[in-house]
Amino acid sequence: MIGLIFDEIVTPFFDHICQNSTLRTVSICTVFVNKLLLSSDTVNLDAPLFVCWFQCLLTACLCGLLSMLGRRYPNVITFPAGNPFDIDTFRKILPLSILFTLMVGTNNLCLKYVGVAFYYIGRSLTIVFNVVLTYTLLRQKTSYKAIICCVFVVFGFLLGVDQESITAQFSLRGTIYGVMGSLILAWYSIQTKKSLVHVQQEVLLLSFYNNVYSSFLFLPLILMNGEVSAIINYEHIFAPWFIGAMVVGGLCGFAIGFVTVLEIKVTSPLTHNISGTAKACAQTVIATQWYNDTKSGLWWTSNFIILLASAAYTRVKQLEMQRQHERGSTTQKA
Repeated sequence: MIGLIFDEIVTPFFDHICQNSTLRTVSICTVFVNKLLLSSDTVNLDAPLFVCWFQCLLTACLCGLLSMLGRRYPNVITFPAGNPFDIDTFRKILPLSILFTLMVGTNNLCLKYVGVAFYYIGRSLTIVFNVVLTYTLLRQKTSYKAIICCVFVVFGFLLGVDQESITAQFSLRGTIYGVMGSLILAWYSIQTKKSLVHVQQEVLLLSFYNNVYSSFLFLPLILMNGEVSAIINYEHIFAPWFIGAMVVGGLCGFAIGFVTVLEIKVTSPLTHNISGTAKACAQTVIATQWYNDTKSGLWWTSNFIILLASAAYTRVKQLEMQRQHERGSTTQKA
């Protein structure tokens, strides 16, 4: 049994770590930079949605610049051409951009209130919500093996929340934002498949549109969250070190989008999910060492359960896709 687990889950899981180290390094750096911007004594700015807005605006500007340079120097820079201000495009992509805005906002709000080490646990229910929404929205059933993996993820999440609740770092608000972020991310993933047809399957172009529209959608949310006074009264708003930190966070966010597309094109979405799980493991270990967090054995057990169950879920889906492909090939030959 142990040998089967290693052959079917653990070995494929770690085989992809080195293949995707660039994306995961950028992703981990982004989490730590955002934590610094969102809830550190150094920055001390109570405006998490303002941070989201700045990062979306910077990404939109960079994508717009690449799009312009791509049209002018097509042999040097390759970037899909598109106009985010086209009315028909706006109407078709806006529903996805609303989900994108909510996803980015809830992710940063979760990270503001919880520690980096707990961040993965707080947002670990994405695959569970993906199964639920796949059935409710698309009427597609999930195999019992994948459902069993989801049950273990839920168990690991509940155990992790229980263990985190006995520490001083626990935040119920942050945990709720994490659950909301997981739900919206799963919904966003499903909606993305529908929206890609409107941009000729160009993921970079869709990211460009999302960030442009989110730059406007975040503005009323900033007002509703009461962040304007915090921004106006912030004494370091024009300080070079603060602007530099914000730019670094924005560049990391842009890099994640770019390298993610590159990774999926070179490998596959499932490989992307596997390496994401590996990244979460590394991120949790680094965070506990960086912040000198002492965690209980059960807390680490919850992480292990979630990581193993998530890797198992990805492996189950991978094997199911392989069988479907083989059956399709057999049918075509017949």
